Amino acid sequence: MSITDFEAIIGYEFKNKELLKTALTHSSYANENKLPHDNERLEFLGDSVLGFITAEYLFSQFKSRPEGELTKLRASVVCEKSLFKYAEKISLGEYIFMGRGEEHSGGRNRPSIVSDAFEAVIAAMYIDGGIDVVRP
Repeated sequence: MSITDFEAIIGYEFKNKELLKTALTHSSYANENKLPHDNERLEFLGDSVLGFITAEYLFSQFKSRPEGELTKLRASVVCEKSLFKYAEKISLGEYIFMGRGEEHSGGRNRPSIVSDAFEAVIAAMYIDGGIDVVRP
């Protein structure tokens, strides 16, 4: 399981591999290895990028739906449960760098950790390749 394997799964090759490594780095791993960065900042950006592209898609696909319905639809798509399901499809948990304690306590299958990493990967793709890379 390498970064290259993960790139093949997601169908995107990073120009800046460090962005992807950071997106896959949980804070427990960064703390144990005294790394300056983990995926939390990317997670923050990824949440907004996902919210935007989902809103844009719903807006264009459901032209007769009112704002309140679109908001509920977006919330059901961009939530921990849904993101975890998407992340499972690409085996994201297997590629996350995490500390030993987190690893032993089942972190690779913890929805909060894996869905946060999913958002971080989306942000890394966005930074590396632009908005079209993350659009459906």
